[in-house]
Amino acid sequence: MKVQQYQQGQPCWIELATHDWAAGKAFYQALFGWGADDMPMPEGHYTMLQIDGDDIAAMYPMPAEMEALPTHWTIYFAVDDVDATSKAVTQAGGEIIAGPHSVGDAGRMALCKDPEGCRFALWQGQDHIGIKRSQESNTLCWVELACRDTAAAKQFYSRVLGYQTQLNDVADFEYTEWYAGEQAIGGLMAMTAEWGDTPAHWMSYFAVDDCDLSVTKAQTLGATVCVPATDIPNVGRFSVLNDPQGGVFSIIALFTAE
Repeated sequence: MKVQQYQQGQPCWIELATHDWAAGKAFYQALFGWGADDMPMPEGHYTMLQIDGDDIAAMYPMPAEMEALPTHWTIYFAVDDVDATSKAVTQAGGEIIAGPHSVGDAGRMALCKDPEGCRFALWQGQDHIGIKRSQESNTLCWVELACRDTAAAKQFYSRVLGYQTQLNDVADFEYTEWYAGEQAIGGLMAMTAEWGDTPAHWMSYFAVDDCDLSVTKAQTLGATVCVPATDIPNVGRFSVLNDPQGGVFSIIALFTAE
């Protein structure tokens, strides 16, 4: 489905920062069938990943100052006023890492940390609204925050992005859904002791037609499996993967109503 605009708080863009741009590009193109539009920049290329010419995501090689960071996906959330929202981030106990600043005529952005140190970005679209397709295979379909203080996370993101929350008990743990207006856009879950020293993070979920086949394909392309293909009752079958450079992402084949 074509996307024409985004409302406050909706995930609107996703961007991969990688230590090996060429290998990362080859992996995701092979896994998801994405096209690519490479735009030169001082550090290499900023690549728009596309489906039939529609922007789906982007990737870029990490510059020297980011060498200490692992390969990672960053999720951008749509906002009506990035400057005002950036002030709300700091007032709510978060931190602005970069920005707010303009990205040509595409829009304005800010890179942020929440109070637990989880990175995310804000996007006020102008010429570029963000992801141009949704609710179809090989596109972003869900985002999920895993953290240790869920109560604090609810307060922070509700204040910054205007989210409402709704408890959705699944399996044997507590799961909260984020709502931007009337739309459920993501989830929130508590990190238990078994997570070890894994930092708080936003996870991206990409829709696929067949989870098991996609896992197998990803492995043949060099990915490793963090969580094997697993059913979520009444939702879908998902898996968590590490790309060959260590970037973590999830795939999910959503169940269809019969």
